[in-house]
Amino acid sequence: MKTFCGRANPTTGALDWVEESEEYDYHQEIARSGYADMLHDKDRNEKYYQGIRAAVSRVKARGEQVVVLDIGTGTGLLSMMAVTAGADYCYAIEVFKPMAQAATCIVERNGFSDKIKVINKHSTEVTVGPDGDMQERANILVTELFDTELIGEGALPSYEHAHMHLVQADCEAVPHRATVYAQLVESDMLWKLSQLQPIEVDGNKLLPPPAVVKCAGAPSVCDIQLSQVPPESFTPLGPICTMVDFSKQVSSAAQSYTAQFKAQTSGRAQVVLSWWDIDMDPDGSIVCTMTPSWNYSDPHTYPWRDHWMQSVYFLPAEKNVSEGEELNLIVSHDDYSLWYSLTHNVQNDVKVATFRPCCTCQAHLVWTRPRFGELNDKQRTESYVNALRRIVKPDSVCLSVSDGSLLPIFAHLLGLDFESKNNYLHEFRQDWLVMKRFIFCSQALNTTSLKHGVQLLGIRPEQLSLADLEGNQISVLMGEPYFSTSLLPWHSLFFWYCRTAVRCSGDETADVDSLY
Repeated sequence: MKTFCGRANPTTGALDWVEESEEYDYHQEIARSGYADMLHDKDRNEKYYQGIRAAVSRVKARGEQVVVLDIGTGTGLLSMMAVTAGADYCYAIEVFKPMAQAATCIVERNGFSDKIKVINKHSTEVTVGPDGDMQERANILVTELFDTELIGEGALPSYEHAHMHLVQADCEAVPHRATVYAQLVESDMLWKLSQLQPIEVDGNKLLPPPAVVKCAGAPSVCDIQLSQVPPESFTPLGPICTMVDFSKQVSSAAQSYTAQFKAQTSGRAQVVLSWWDIDMDPDGSIVCTMTPSWNYSDPHTYPWRDHWMQSVYFLPAEKNVSEGEELNLIVSHDDYSLWYSLTHNVQNDVKVATFRPCCTCQAHLVWTRPRFGELNDKQRTESYVNALRRIVKPDSVCLSVSDGSLLPIFAHLLGLDFESKNNYLHEFRQDWLVMKRFIFCSQALNTTSLKHGVQLLGIRPEQLSLADLEGNQISVLMGEPYFSTSLLPWHSLFFWYCRTAVRCSGDETADVDSLY
């Protein structure tokens, strides 16, 4: 059966409806996933095999048959490890149909079909009993339901349901325990990925709107390779804290945990760096750690991986802390996510945060964190300003076709007649509302002059007419290599589609300077 799917066309920026088979998008998801990186993660595979082998040995030592439940089996690798380690039978659950089909083929080709049953269901739909998917409850639970944030793939509700309905009360679990670590730091470099900073252009200081300044930012985690963040780019304000110890029985209920410590130095509390370890055995002798290389026991043997990284969480607002001050770093979680907060006073009873901080300014909803980093990049801004300075004249008519770009404001400040209305910001995606706020709420400029100097056109490029430009001919077409629909670098060639569309809808003989 075929279906119509909406696809953002990176060439035109339009939402195209295309006919796809029901399997097509699934296969694309597999191709874009981190399966290959995960399967080639030698450290992960070795630690899982060691943990599974140890669990099988413990169950056999009790004189029991080994029945394994593997939730989120993927390719079936962990199930095959279990059978290789001596398990009598294994139920491998995989909800993703194309992946379940792949697992079935892989299990068959490796000769494990008689001991591994692949079940194409969500684990919460699996039944146990004579007529069920599983004949009996398992006595070993094996899972790999973890993402960079640990619980983002639904590990907590899956674990909770499995312990209640699918495994024995005294079952072994691989991994046995997960521990979340965090460190409070000051880092201007990382903070620029969350909050828009003031921008100076020819002596004019452009301040973000108050709504953006007061906004708590995006609630989602920022996954990053902390090993590539130089230690000199941040200042630790506290020690590395053990925040959460997930071990059986886990609960998906919202909870909060706190770590109390004294500030190691004075500074601005901005960012929380976080990672996790998983212990494959009860003794904690088999550990797979996500700690960054600068905190690893031997950096030269650090296992690099991209399918699991480290997490950066941004506090809702900066807080000044003083050396020696008593601080509470609080982590809260729901079914799928974590978030952090900081308090100065001692709290003996930390209550659950009922909701995550969320974006109220809309900027964090339409701009990615790398985009915030671009807008806060002084060197990048200076390069654009220097290029604009060479081509913008007092009588120029400028048109910007990028998403959420500040170039029209820069052009207005540099060379256009301050009373001119000949500077147009062409936005036809959701970014335009954020830009409208930025233009009308700027505190550092004469708001009325800026308002009249930059006009927003919420239309598509092929719909642009001379009437929209009040009869003016465009002399400067400018843009950045940034569009919200761009997934690959060459998708930014959308700029040239816009250029062609503008030339076709206006005076084709006009002499246009392009800045891109």
